[in-house]
Amino acid sequence: KHLKGFFFFTTHWFIFFRLNADDVSLPVVADTEVSCIFMESCMLPCSYSGSDVVIHWFQVSAGDLNVHSFYNNQDQLKLQSERFRGRTSLFNDQISAGIASLQLTKVEVQDEGRYNYEGADQKNTIFFSFLEAPVHKVDVYQGENGITCRSEGIYPKPELTWSTSPPSSLTFKNTTTVNQTEQQLYNISSSLILSGSDHDLNFSCTVSTRRNRKSVAFLKMLTVIIAAAVAFIIYTYKKGKQFHFTSLKFILKFY
Repeated sequence: KHLKGFFFFTTHWFIFFRLNADDVSLPVVADTEVSCIFMESCMLPCSYSGSDVVIHWFQVSAGDLNVHSFYNNQDQLKLQSERFRGRTSLFNDQISAGIASLQLTKVEVQDEGRYNYEGADQKNTIFFSFLEAPVHKVDVYQGENGITCRSEGIYPKPELTWSTSPPSSLTFKNTTTVNQTEQQLYNISSSLILSGSDHDLNFSCTVSTRRNRKSVAFLKMLTVIIAAAVAFIIYTYKKGKQFHFTSLKFILKFY
């Protein structure tokens, strides 16, 4: 009988304790994912409710780095991590309307990860889940034994593929290297070794990431000259001029 009374008291004390613990914990808003472009500005969205304006942003994935704080009606940046100095701001004119979004400028690869917003009455988790430095430029040039394709300053890690026109069943020897810079961006380069049987083929190089790709075609010199000759013939025809084969010989002498 005494044991039953003890069990009843303990159970109700435990329930009472849990209810009080839940009463003081902050409500957690569902996770939000954002993606950003390297060295551009990015916004981590957040809204809050409540009368007390207290805003703290932390980069949890980097060890709870202090990203930005705001209270007493002003920014509080004494404890801000050095890595975020001069790169963060809030939308001060919207704070009174319940907006606590963080603006991050000159986004770096190290900025990827999980961020927490903590306020007086609420806690949000933001996943900065994807950073992209898109493929802007692809260079293809001819070397002694073949052709080389190269692209720089890419994130995430890119892939490089070769294709031919017309399509070919031939197997080509190529060497591809990928290096990472101090900024954690990727440079990629691939060299294709050509033989005498490859003269009738034109080659294309494609550098791609999960969301972006760029291709460049490498045309043999004869193809370029023929295209130039055809364009010249069409031009003279449209201008009503008489075409002379001596003009074509002038073009072909460079081949």
